[in-house]
Amino acid sequence: MANIKLENVQKSFGDETVIHDVNIDIRDGEFVILVGPSGCGKSTLLRMIAGLESVSGGEVQIGGTVVNDMPPKARDIAMVFQSYALYPHMTVAENMGFSLKLSKVDKAVIEEKVNNAAAILNLGPLLKRHPRELSGGQRQRVAMGRAIVRDPQVFLFDEPLSNLDAKLRVSMRTEIKELHQRLKTTTVYVTHDQIEAMTMADRIVVLHQGYVQQMGTPLELYDHPANLFVASFIGSPGMNLIHGRPGRETRFEVRGGGELPLGELDTSKAPGEAVYGIRPEDISLVDDGVPVEVVSVEPTGAEIHVVARLGDQHVTVVFRERHDVHPGDTIHLGLNLEKVHLFDADSGERLAWHTTTRAA
Repeated sequence: MANIKLENVQKSFGDETVIHDVNIDIRDGEFVILVGPSGCGKSTLLRMIAGLESVSGGEVQIGGTVVNDMPPKARDIAMVFQSYALYPHMTVAENMGFSLKLSKVDKAVIEEKVNNAAAILNLGPLLKRHPRELSGGQRQRVAMGRAIVRDPQVFLFDEPLSNLDAKLRVSMRTEIKELHQRLKTTTVYVTHDQIEAMTMADRIVVLHQGYVQQMGTPLELYDHPANLFVASFIGSPGMNLIHGRPGRETRFEVRGGGELPLGELDTSKAPGEAVYGIRPEDISLVDDGVPVEVVSVEPTGAEIHVVARLGDQHVTVVFRERHDVHPGDTIHLGLNLEKVHLFDADSGERLAWHTTTRAA
C-alpha cells in the first residue's frame, strides 16, 4: 500500500489545458473518489496516475516516489475499467491469473493467488466458466479479481459500474466497499454518479472543468459546500438555490417576489445579488411560514417530493410524512436556519455565515 500525492498537476492537449494545477494528497489505505460531470477531467486525472497519460506539468507521486516518467507496469498499480476486457476464450481462472502468467510466476503461486481472490469475491464455483457464461456483475468481479491477484499498492477504478443495471450497481457498491475494508489497499475511484461517491468514499474530490472544486468527506461536502457547483452537484435532489438579495431586517428578498428568513446570517459580504441555499429535507410544513404554491407532487414511497413556486423560482421539499397536498395548493414552509447557506451570485463562492438555532 502507498499514499498518492499530486502536486500542481496539469494536462494539456495542444493549446487546450484540461487539468489545471491539481493538488491532491491521498493517504495510505484511503478510498478516494473523483467525481464530476462528463468532461470534467476525472478519467484523465486517473489515467495520469496510472501512467496511461503523460503529465504536462507538476508531479505525480506514489509511495513517495515521483512516477511521472515511469511506465504503468513499473508503478505497482492495478486498474479496473468500465469495460471488463476479459479474454473470451479463457476461463475465469485463466483470466484472473493471466498477468501473473505473463510475468512467469510459478503455476502453484498463480493458483494460490487466484483461489484466494476467488474466495474474497465469491467466484470459487465459477473458476472453470468462460465470460459468456457469466452475468454482468460476475464479469465485473472477475475483472476485480484480476487486479487483486497482482497484490498492487494502489487500485484504480474507472467507472467500473456504468455498464450495470441500477439494482446491480447498488449491490456492487457494497461489494467494492467491503473489498476495500478487507484489503485496505489505497484506492482511487472515478464516477459521474454522486450517490455512488457519497456512499462509498472516505473522501471525495469534486472536479469541474479541470479544476478541483472541493475535497472532503461525503458529509463535509454535503453540509458545507464550498461553492454553488458543489452545492448543486452533491445531493439528490439537489440543494435549493434561490436567487435574490439580502434585504431588510434579516430577510432575503427573492427574485420575482417573496421573502425568506436569514436569521442572524452574516450578509456583510453580500451587498448585492446572492443565492440562498437550503436542502429539501431542511424544510418543513408549518402553519405560519413562507407561503408557496404547489406545482407538483411526486410520491416515491418512503418520501414525498413537492415542487413549489416561490417568486419566479421553484423550491423542492422532501417530506417524510405523507402530507395531503395537491398542485395549486398554497402551503407554508418552515426553514431550519442552521442549514441555510449564502453564496455570491457572481463568483459562486460560499460567503461567511452565522446562524441561530431557531426555525422560521
